[in-house]
Amino acid sequence: MTLENQYFPDVVFHPGSTLEEKLQEMGMSIKEFALRTGKPEKTIIAVLKGTSAITQEMAIKFENVTQIPANFWMRNQQRYDEFKTRKKLKAVITNALPWAKEFPYAEIAKLNWVPTTRNAEEKTANLLSYFGVASHSAWEKLYIESVLKVAAYTSLKHTHQPHAISAWLRQGELQARQIEAPVFDLKKLKNNIPVMRQLMIMKPADFFVQLQNVCLQAGVILLFTPKLPKVPLSGSTRWLNNTPLIQLTTPYKKNDNFWFTFFHELGHIILHGKKYISLENVNFAAADPEKEEEANQFAMAQTGLGKNLELSTK
Repeated sequence: MTLENQYFPDVVFHPGSTLEEKLQEMGMSIKEFALRTGKPEKTIIAVLKGTSAITQEMAIKFENVTQIPANFWMRNQQRYDEFKTRKKLKAVITNALPWAKEFPYAEIAKLNWVPTTRNAEEKTANLLSYFGVASHSAWEKLYIESVLKVAAYTSLKHTHQPHAISAWLRQGELQARQIEAPVFDLKKLKNNIPVMRQLMIMKPADFFVQLQNVCLQAGVILLFTPKLPKVPLSGSTRWLNNTPLIQLTTPYKKNDNFWFTFFHELGHIILHGKKYISLENVNFAAADPEKEEEANQFAMAQTGLGKNLELSTK
């Protein structure tokens, strides 16, 4: 959200002030003007006070009486409305300044998730834009209170670094939007597991791209999103609408960790469906130890990896 090279005046007057000057110039009373325009006197008084907007219909009627073009009235009403809206937005940003300070903004900017800036208000506006919310209270409802009852969100209220985690999760949503996935096919996903295991064994240079394609064939989106400092999160599984999304932070070079985490998240999709959200290495309210253990067992079965994450020789 950058507003460079744009001028925003400190004060914009309601077009009612122009109408008041014009009535004085014409020597016309409010009552007479109301009669000539066919509008109720109380409506004209409200416009003069700046408590009511000039509509397109009123602008044309005002044009007939004042000889001032209708587009003048509409243009000035629009400028005034924009001014009022920006004042409200500025208040929203001011109220959200403490909220914005909770994010590792510099690190997020280094990843090009938000524009680089040192200005606190710009940081706040950029974060609101990044999350696609109109206020920080809307963010609270999505990520803390979890008011929206869909599979993509869960409460981060009692987690460590909830702001940074939410930024990471949001990045996954934004990345996933760029990918067109076919309808999820559980049978095809299960049938593709041998191919995934073959990639794990052969370790081709482009294994991640190949793995993404194999997952996508079954309607599963697989993403790598760099982790943020002080956030232990290694991976997540959740559903965006009806599409399962696996989002990983595990570096490709650490193959053992990568494959165990991948198959763990895949296990959640196969075993637990769209109602369960996985946030690996993060304690959160909706975490289910039993389901996490089931996913661990699934990952061990596919990788031959135990708790020490060393490839089995069996």
